Amino acid sequence: MSYKAEYIWIDGTSPTAKLRSKTKILADGAEPPVWGFDGSSTNQAEGHASDCVLQPVATFKDPLRGGDNLLVLCEVYNTDGTPHVSNTRARLRPVAERFAAQQPIFGIEQEYTFFVGNRPLGFPEGGFPAPQGGYYCGVGDDEIHGRDIVEAHLDNCLAAGIGVSGINAEVMPGQWEFQVGPLSPLEVADQLWVARWLLYRTAEDFGVSATLDPKPVKGDWNGAGAHTNFSTKAMRENYDAIVAACESLGKDGKPLEHVKNYGAGVEDRLTGLHETAPWSEYSYGVSDRGASVRIPWQVERDKKGYIEDRRPNANCDPYVVTRVMVDTVCTELETAGLV
Repeated sequence: MSYKAEYIWIDGTSPTAKLRSKTKILADGAEPPVWGFDGSSTNQAEGHASDCVLQPVATFKDPLRGGDNLLVLCEVYNTDGTPHVSNTRARLRPVAERFAAQQPIFGIEQEYTFFVGNRPLGFPEGGFPAPQGGYYCGVGDDEIHGRDIVEAHLDNCLAAGIGVSGINAEVMPGQWEFQVGPLSPLEVADQLWVARWLLYRTAEDFGVSATLDPKPVKGDWNGAGAHTNFSTKAMRENYDAIVAACESLGKDGKPLEHVKNYGAGVEDRLTGLHETAPWSEYSYGVSDRGASVRIPWQVERDKKGYIEDRRPNANCDPYVVTRVMVDTVCTELETAGLV
């Protein structure tokens, strides 16, 4: 007997990487081995020396093929054994390991938009729907578009063993969100990438595409983000650590350093309108969705919990976002003795 292993990796497309995958047939019971691919076709190598290496790092049940088939998430390496320049997971690993004792965890809210051809699902041909207002968490055929795809994607994620914690319709027709976490930095980023792959693959069966474009429709419409909820053990126990975390993200050039790592096109989305703070400014506040970082009201009440960085784009790389957040906040908490 044999099974199918779908090898999934992140390519070198710039400024926003794409997902790639291909299938390997393996003997029943065999572990997915190291494999390879042609990097000249994925923006990861030149044609004269195009071999790149796929190193399996996480496996999930394949909900599309069923049975013993697997989804195999991989890091990309050079043939000399060094991480490929596009391998952002390799840069997260030492940071996550260094601060593991602080027990950082993340929950990421992935927004996305369905498209049919060149228009969002639910937009009339050659025109626009009613303004945003009734679509968010709505119900009814006049306001909700793509629920069958969303439910299929949710079922596929759960069957794969991905830690999805919820879904909801967003503020524009055809725009939705799913949440992954709370999980450790590597786990949440791994699982978000695989959940994205499953989103694209599930929508494919419905003849629909999904995009993580941070501003899929110009004008008076919300963009698409990946609001990132974050805490450490100290933050889950001590409000002083919550405040210190918020302050650390606003220190010494950190706001611009973070924003430039939060996804291409962030300036188009973070305008100061549509529940965003301007990309060039930093602020935090309790229950404030117009701030860069929000402290949920119950966190302020309970004097412990987590913070929400509202700046990451839908198209962000979660390996990069989690790395810079852990590095900035955990370094500050360590320095301040709040660990």
